[in-house]
Amino acid sequence: MVITVATVALIAYLLGSFPAGCIVSKLAGVDIRQVGSGNVGATNVTRVLGKRFGYPVFIVDFAKGLAAVLTAVAIAKATRASPAFTDLCVSIAAFFSVIGHSYSPWLRFSGGKGVATSLGCLFGINWMAAIAVCIVWLVVFQITKYVSLASIVAAITLPVAVAVTLFFKQRQSPVLLYFSLCLAAIIVLRHRSNLSRLVKGTEPRFARK
Repeated sequence: MVITVATVALIAYLLGSFPAGCIVSKLAGVDIRQVGSGNVGATNVTRVLGKRFGYPVFIVDFAKGLAAVLTAVAIAKATRASPAFTDLCVSIAAFFSVIGHSYSPWLRFSGGKGVATSLGCLFGINWMAAIAVCIVWLVVFQITKYVSLASIVAAITLPVAVAVTLFFKQRQSPVLLYFSLCLAAIIVLRHRSNLSRLVKGTEPRFARK
């Protein structure tokens, strides 16, 4: 059991650590860490280099989270794990893939803010909860044009959405709720500089190149 958990965590962390934004920006002749907000995520890449480069980064970052969760499910099934242990493996995979994205060893333990990777994880866990979070993100973004604010509100919505799936028996184990609370906390903490700028009124609204 310990070996299974450790394996899931390591694979998820390595998947999450893949620095898509940094690689794509360098192919375009730019070090994304030195321009815009300095963030390696899809938002900054899109803002600086346009959707031609930003959208593929989002897809890869999303896929990292989804792949981590699906891999965890496959490993758990291979060991004939109980539903509760499978949920634990899924939660660990999701958590460590976001940690890998946010603190990548390839970028000296820096990275993105984990929104796209978290969304990929959530789609792998429960697509209905994921759609609810996406709707919240889109509504807040369309109203405010602040990507950071939309991401923060969506992160806070995440444990609520998971709690609803538990209430309607879409999931049996409460471990996913605990995971979603931790994940929401990570995303909000990663956006603390954005929160400060939002309070001061200096946060830039999204403007695509």
